[in-house]
Amino acid sequence: MKDLSKDAVNELTVDETGQGQRIDNFLMRVLKGVPKSHIYRILRSGEVRVNRKRARPDVRLAAGDLLRIPPIRTGTPSNGRERLAKPASFPILYEDDAIIAVDKPAGLAVHGGSGIAFGLIEQLRASRPNAKFLELVHRLDRDTSGVLLIAKQRASLVALHKALREGRVDKRYLVLVKGKWRDAKRQVELPLTKFLTSDGERRVRVERDGGKTARTVFYLREARTGSEPAMTLLEAELHTGRTHQIRVHLTHLGFPLAGDDKYGDFSWNKTLARQGLKRMFLHAWKLAVAHPTEARQLLLEAPLPDDLQSFLARVDAPQRAIA
Repeated sequence: MKDLSKDAVNELTVDETGQGQRIDNFLMRVLKGVPKSHIYRILRSGEVRVNRKRARPDVRLAAGDLLRIPPIRTGTPSNGRERLAKPASFPILYEDDAIIAVDKPAGLAVHGGSGIAFGLIEQLRASRPNAKFLELVHRLDRDTSGVLLIAKQRASLVALHKALREGRVDKRYLVLVKGKWRDAKRQVELPLTKFLTSDGERRVRVERDGGKTARTVFYLREARTGSEPAMTLLEAELHTGRTHQIRVHLTHLGFPLAGDDKYGDFSWNKTLARQGLKRMFLHAWKLAVAHPTEARQLLLEAPLPDDLQSFLARVDAPQRAIA
């Protein structure tokens, strides 16, 4: 990558390593030392152009695209608010030359963004300074734990993104809900749409007219009828990957997710907190996908974290289990 001028407009042609990458992530990779806030500022102000057109932060690049980048600055601003990611290690479920699968802890964002200086991917990059390429294949909510895929090659990222688009990735979650769930298997198809609350917060709701298709299949794992109110442990199979899909589907059905502070039962959540549940009970349990560069299948599994297992043991013993 050529050195970019601090005093003049720069032009940069995207090579194969940038194929399919979001422009904000691409700029963070090539503009080393430039504060994240500055990168988002030049994107939102329209100072960055792709093929002479303004580019939003979520625009994806293609090899051969011509980027116009304004004069840049490096270093930490004098107000000291910009922080660099500190190296961190995470439980590795699987790793080879193409991908890494980590067991993401709850409470950690997968990447930096609005109000978040850095996330798991930035910390992973900081811990592997010689890695030429590390990119998120998909995302998990900050409060969600479990299997998270990171690509180590551009070709792997492109192949896995294609598999996700075509529905060839089997993703399973474990969730605890309020109420007596009676069906061994239940397929839910409820379209979802995003909206802004009066406070400007982004939310999702079921909207049959105009919403985007969202499909989840739920399987009964354990009915815990000895507690009050009754609770049920479910396995959720995602067929689409809409924002907050599992949480919104469950709340709409009348089975709010334990600990969900956006869509759940807030009074019940307070009771659960007193019983020891300190976060949302949503865990990315299993992921199955064809290996991106080899002719074999990958099955990745992250065991239920100790905090969730301990909570289940405290509140009630299971009354019925479905294999």
